[in-house]
Amino acid sequence: MRKLELHWQILIGMLAGVLFALAMVQLDWGPKIISDWIKPFGNIFINSLKLIAVPLILGSLIKGVSDLKDISKLSQMGGRTIGIYIATTVIAVTIGLGVVNIVKPGASITEATRTELVENYKGDADAIKSKADKQKEAGPLQALEDLVPSNIFAAASDNGNMLQVIFFAIFFGIGLILIPEEQASPVKKFFDGFNEVILKLIDLIMLAAPYGVFALLAALIVESPSLDLFKALAWYAFCVVLGLSLMLGVYLILVWVFTKTSPSTFMKGMSPAQLLAFSTSSSAATLPVTMERVEEHLGVDEEVTSFVLPIGATINMDGTSLYQAIAAVFIAQAFGMDLSLSAQLGIIVTATLASIGSAAVPGAGMVMLVIVLAQAGIPEAGLALIFAVDRPLDMCRTVINVSGDASVSMMVAKSVGKLNEPKIKNWDDNYKK
Repeated sequence: MRKLELHWQILIGMLAGVLFALAMVQLDWGPKIISDWIKPFGNIFINSLKLIAVPLILGSLIKGVSDLKDISKLSQMGGRTIGIYIATTVIAVTIGLGVVNIVKPGASITEATRTELVENYKGDADAIKSKADKQKEAGPLQALEDLVPSNIFAAASDNGNMLQVIFFAIFFGIGLILIPEEQASPVKKFFDGFNEVILKLIDLIMLAAPYGVFALLAALIVESPSLDLFKALAWYAFCVVLGLSLMLGVYLILVWVFTKTSPSTFMKGMSPAQLLAFSTSSSAATLPVTMERVEEHLGVDEEVTSFVLPIGATINMDGTSLYQAIAAVFIAQAFGMDLSLSAQLGIIVTATLASIGSAAVPGAGMVMLVIVLAQAGIPEAGLALIFAVDRPLDMCRTVINVSGDASVSMMVAKSVGKLNEPKIKNWDDNYKK
């Protein structure tokens, strides 16, 4: 297996997991075997990636900011990063609205199917709505208040507090820039070494990637809802996948125009991270691999990846925003509502803002969708209509989130003269003679 390129190893693992699960579900005891003896290994793989996400952000971001040696460079890079992220999010939501208005998938949902879906998933919809209600009760500056942690150790203990960790890392890095170099040097050397250790741990974890995705896909198959419900939602799923595919095409065009990197080079460099994003449904869990692929295989300088990618994993959710736009209009169509142009423009604004606060974990987009639905006056009970296919579509949109992060990092790197020739490192480089 090790002679094959990593993306082929992961693809084989995914395919084997699906085929194994399909064979096991034919046996009465098969699903339990997968749940008890296979799924835990998938969870261990995801946990190992999440384990190093916070240390990676702390180490790489502190190193990256302190290496700038000039705060003006930080503000320049930060402004370009956030500006491009917001622009691509608006493009993604617009594509989603265009696709769903042309195809009109909600018109194909019959009254009987709608009633069945609402009844089957009412409990899940109510749980999501209660979480969203808590967020809506927060004040207008709550997001800004939550950005600054009262305790960095408490913030670093939860991957959901990624923005707080990023704030501390940038703040710490600025402090290193402002003190005399001889005093900053020992601290910088520590974080340089710390960062290299984390990157090597990523290499080791990725040796288990084919087996991890095998377990994840096998568990997904045995836990999926019935095929009949998937068929009923086929047009909705088609719209989401079509919109995501178009958004991927936008990224490839932007990368080619701004960096002169061919689509095939970009896809080959990012394929392991994309496949991992598909398997885990979490751009936060995929972040360590995304950083390694962008830096070593696409030639983006570490100074840029350590700043742009952690921020992107937190605020750049183009795939999620696109899905929210399609889901909102689909639910409205299913309930026979005709959304006005102003309501759909409101969806663009709300989905863009909601994506910034969306956590980089599976299912977080569903909570943000409640806010989008409420803004457009669409019944929140309609959430139940899309639960049956949310997990596989979540996997697809995470691929787009990760691809968006990578493409923006390349564009930012090119704009500041930090896009170089790729330098690929292997997991056992230090042991080769």
